[in-house]
Amino acid sequence: MTRNYRLFLTMIILALGGTTTLSAQKYTTKKTVKGKLKKVWDKGMQHNLKGENVKAIKEFEKALKMNPNFIDAQIQWAALNYEMKRFDLGESGFEKVLSIDPDYNKKVLYTLGLSELKQNKYTEAAEHFKAYSDSGAKNKTLIAKADRLYKNCNFIGTALANQVPFDPISLGANVNTKNSEYLPSLTADGETLVYTVRERNDENFYISSKKDNVWQEGKPISAINTDMNEGAQSISADGKIIFFTDCGGRRGYGSCDLFYSEVRDGRWTPAENVGKPVNGKSWDAQPSISSDKNALYFCSNRDGGKGESDIWVSYRLAGGKWGTPENVSDVINTPGKEQSPFIHPDGQTLYFMSNGHPGMGGFDLYFSRKQEDGTWGTPENIGYPINTKNNEGALIISLDGKTAYFASDRKLGTTDKDATFGDPTKSSDTDLYHFELHEGARPQPVTYVQAKVYDIETKEALSASVEFINLKTGTTFAKSFTDYEGEFLICLPLGKDYALNVSKNKYLFHSENFALAENIASEKPFLLEIGLQPIKEPETEGGIALSSKPIILKNVFFETAKADLRPESVTELNRLKKLLEDNPLLRIQLNGHTDNVGSDTDNLSLSDARARAVYTYLVENGIDALRLSSKGFGETKPIDTNDTDEGRQNNRRTEFEVVN
Repeated sequence: MTRNYRLFLTMIILALGGTTTLSAQKYTTKKTVKGKLKKVWDKGMQHNLKGENVKAIKEFEKALKMNPNFIDAQIQWAALNYEMKRFDLGESGFEKVLSIDPDYNKKVLYTLGLSELKQNKYTEAAEHFKAYSDSGAKNKTLIAKADRLYKNCNFIGTALANQVPFDPISLGANVNTKNSEYLPSLTADGETLVYTVRERNDENFYISSKKDNVWQEGKPISAINTDMNEGAQSISADGKIIFFTDCGGRRGYGSCDLFYSEVRDGRWTPAENVGKPVNGKSWDAQPSISSDKNALYFCSNRDGGKGESDIWVSYRLAGGKWGTPENVSDVINTPGKEQSPFIHPDGQTLYFMSNGHPGMGGFDLYFSRKQEDGTWGTPENIGYPINTKNNEGALIISLDGKTAYFASDRKLGTTDKDATFGDPTKSSDTDLYHFELHEGARPQPVTYVQAKVYDIETKEALSASVEFINLKTGTTFAKSFTDYEGEFLICLPLGKDYALNVSKNKYLFHSENFALAENIASEKPFLLEIGLQPIKEPETEGGIALSSKPIILKNVFFETAKADLRPESVTELNRLKKLLEDNPLLRIQLNGHTDNVGSDTDNLSLSDARARAVYTYLVENGIDALRLSSKGFGETKPIDTNDTDEGRQNNRRTEFEVVN
């Protein structure tokens, strides 16, 4: 059983009749050893230098029988037993050194802590790591390691007492093979998986799709793969772009650079370098692209970092170029290594691996949540037994936040919770697994809006501006453009209400409302077809041709049974105001509608008052009244059934139409 060395020293002091320091005790060192004892010592050191550990141990044992207080022989004996993974003997040997002289070699405190840590004696190990840090040792690097291990030991005790659920399940034989599969990435719909396969030291990308909840056979992405290694990829939420790391197979700026490839006409384009300032002379790797494709997280050892490797982020600028990378946070990055970032589609939760935060040992998995002020919160360890005393690798989380994907060399049926997970550098093969992520580590629940925007008359795809507004704050949540196919996909965290505006020059805008503030249980996506109406040339001077279809203002809200505009309406009203300012010949009529609840007279009056309220807002904000008119239609023009709450809500609407 491990003894408390301070108590042990106190007992010796008392036994010596009040000796004030053990440093005065007589013992032999490698500098004072003589005669036959020196010959034995020299022989032991010769075996030691040759790596003949067993023979060396025997010689040091001879020396210790000749002189039990030969302190350097005791140190060598303990160190060799530790090196041979006989940690219990190493522990007892280092304790014997301390009993001879606790101040002779302060590093003994550190190595004793390591011996105890290897035996899962976390309390004793923490005591000795702390003692080394407080010993006055001059080795700053080792003191920093001792401080980290001290924190780890304290953390481990808590983690072991509070284990989290963890039951990994293989992705199946269509994905996992005799080779190593690792570093998965997933699209927002959870139907497409991209991962890395290593076969005979060649790394390539494979892609698999899910059918009837079963992953289909993975196929190589031949358009991106080369004879060199491709790795550490991140596929965008819409599945249309992959960012990845290349370390020499393609022309770059440094040891490793970030590249990307896009889907065009159903095929992946030739990979292109992301370029400066993201890439430079440094090691730049392990990208993670945000769901809106406007933030690129990655790892780098570039100048200005906090440690050996940090997590950085670059934001997309107007025109599509990437801005100067920013160090993510002093809270996240440490003097150690932070790697494999994964920004969840909620845009608020960052998962990563680190050896610099308190953990189980080696690389652990952590997550940090973005705070209301935009800063990152203190990272949290994802828990044991997901994290072990070995190195854990990259982790990604599904859109709903419930399922985690990772690589592991653990085999099905294994019950050893200390197996190494997610470390593709190991010689054993790794497979891909998924497991249900415990609630404490889950991101915000998220849904997504996927839409195709087109000209309502020609049906041609349109490049249009897309903006989502947080209706409570009036701030922009996400802003993007449709791609060359007129499509976009934006992820929306549940628990908030959003307005969508799709606009294009010389077209009437389109709006949608997503009331998700109370709808936090369903992650069902929204799939939309959005036809924009072109603003036609005037048929007569001073006029505009009548539009073919009224435009519903889906984000104009009124107090119940009243015509008072609610504050959330301002964003949409200002959008309409800007449309009129950008098109000075445009004249519109504002229409009000109700459901069939109540009398015909009351409904007609309410609808007229609500249309007039919008008219008044526009006039008061600078729009010429001659360009506007308003009219209430009551319940006479329903667009949905009045037999359901949803139908009646659709019928209660305000809209505008272009008039001559």
